[in-house]
Amino acid sequence: MTVAAETPKVTLGFQTEVKQLLKLMIHSLYSHKEIFLRELISNASDACDKLRFEALSNPSLLPSGELFVKIDANTAERTITITDNGIGMSRQDAIDHLGTIAKSGTADFLSKLSGDQKKDSQLIGQFGVGFYSSFIVAERVEVFSRRAGTPAAEGMRWESRGEGEFDIETVELPETGTRIVLYLKEDQTEFADDYRIRALVRRYSDHLAFPVKMRKADKEGKPDADAEYEPVNQALALWTRPRTDIKDEEYREFYRHVTHDFTDPLAWAHNKVEGSREYTTLVYLPARAPFDLWQRDAARGLKLYVRRVFIMDDAEQFLPLYLRFVKGVVDSSDLPLNVSREMLQHDPQIDAIKSAITKRVLDLLSKMATEDKDKYATFWKEFGTVLKEGPAEDYSNRERIAKLLRFSSTLATKEEPDVSLEDYVARMKPGQDRIYYVIGDSFTAARSSAHLEQLRSKGLEVLLLSDRVDEWLMDHLREFGGKQLRNVARGDLDLSGVETEADKQQRESLAKEHGAIAERIKLVLSDKVGDVKVTTRLSESPAVLVLGENDMGAQMRRILESAGQKAPDAKPNLEINPLHPLLMRLESLADGDEFTDLSVLLFEQATLADGGHLAEPAEFVRRLNRLLLAKVG
Repeated sequence: MTVAAETPKVTLGFQTEVKQLLKLMIHSLYSHKEIFLRELISNASDACDKLRFEALSNPSLLPSGELFVKIDANTAERTITITDNGIGMSRQDAIDHLGTIAKSGTADFLSKLSGDQKKDSQLIGQFGVGFYSSFIVAERVEVFSRRAGTPAAEGMRWESRGEGEFDIETVELPETGTRIVLYLKEDQTEFADDYRIRALVRRYSDHLAFPVKMRKADKEGKPDADAEYEPVNQALALWTRPRTDIKDEEYREFYRHVTHDFTDPLAWAHNKVEGSREYTTLVYLPARAPFDLWQRDAARGLKLYVRRVFIMDDAEQFLPLYLRFVKGVVDSSDLPLNVSREMLQHDPQIDAIKSAITKRVLDLLSKMATEDKDKYATFWKEFGTVLKEGPAEDYSNRERIAKLLRFSSTLATKEEPDVSLEDYVARMKPGQDRIYYVIGDSFTAARSSAHLEQLRSKGLEVLLLSDRVDEWLMDHLREFGGKQLRNVARGDLDLSGVETEADKQQRESLAKEHGAIAERIKLVLSDKVGDVKVTTRLSESPAVLVLGENDMGAQMRRILESAGQKAPDAKPNLEINPLHPLLMRLESLADGDEFTDLSVLLFEQATLADGGHLAEPAEFVRRLNRLLLAKVG
């Protein structure tokens, strides 16, 4: 091996966050030490996948023999060497990928550390930092690599002790691919044991589509340096095997390989479709949300294979955006091997497969919701808000998605949403023909809304919504099972189905008897409200703001404003409770300053109670002080 004179060895510093990560790896994480081997083998397998894909357009890149991963261990020298003949890295690739991991969300990784070593170690793979787990067991790591298609003189050697710096130089390498040498710490010699490595390969990498090879053992069971290599894993893509031959633990381990997530998946579905279209899917529902779940433009989708040939990592065309948390594999027999993203976007076969996978995922969720409510509660806590995007994005599956939604309600004993729309409909009162809901900035705000007062008195259940997406969701859902969904803070509260004759007479009597005070208040608030009406929807509060039927709600207005957009102008109606002492006081006053102050204060109180913001908070305080001083005087 000779060093190219024009590019001598240089020492470079790691990205700041990598330094923090390496310190954590070396000094803090002791649980699941063996995961370093799984991560490195998975990386080698990915390199072979990527080479096979590039070779579709340039067959000369493929090596003469099969693609493989090889492992050599030396107990005496305390080394493990992992070699693959995959795509390889150039010198710049090594600097970009081994010296910095900003793309992997390391800052998010570090922010989520809890101090619990076992839990923290499980975050390693989730944030794409698996290579650095090498330093859990190694005091020094060397990487030799040459990218496929480049000359032998453009190989590179990378070395680090995980102490903030790494050395890199250009070297001559006869073969393409990557070779990683781990120099183990004195107390980690166990991982250089041949039997131990074989057991870990079978446990973690049995499902890989490429052979993971080690040298055959001699009569004493030790690796023979002169012997041939033999496969240790099955080297058969798991999704191609019959479901009846696959154990649950194998499914779980394949999930970890695909996602680099150490947490077991909540559920999975493995299906093979034959007929006019032939394809196999293996999809998983994770148990926790990834750090970039709310980045709608983040990489997402399934791993795409065509006739077992890897095509791309994040084929987003096979799932709608509201199912972006789903992980897994799709392997088609019909798509051309040189498939591109542009072709995926316009191929009718893709639409058909997407539709089938979407229904399969929704069926999987429905089964979980029915058969394992605790597990579904875990799913909903992590991904429920994303699933709420579904009714607006996927009209054909709107009813199916609606059955999966969960809400808090006035009848629930806890804040956690566990009420389905089917539950609600089953509990509806005789004569009730609508599903009532209210939207607030928080669960507490929704639960204490003045809009609930009359509904509570009649024992009517109301769904309590507080997610940012809820108003958008309900604007698109509108009905369920033939029942209209009704926002109790919008328009007239029509309770005719459960209203008694006495209720009707009281409503008509109050409107007639106190219509005058409503008109007087309306004159004062003409620039703030559309109308002032006498209402029976209140029993404790003096007044409440009510949206027009087509007005944008406060939640959506705030979302638009936070995004720098102007919300459409709209004036709410003010509905007053004439039986409240404050309204009785107003009725007794003649027009004047006190009447004006109390009328405006009534509007401002209703605005604050509804989670709104006052246009002139200082004037509100002065007005309130005037009224207080008058009362004290």
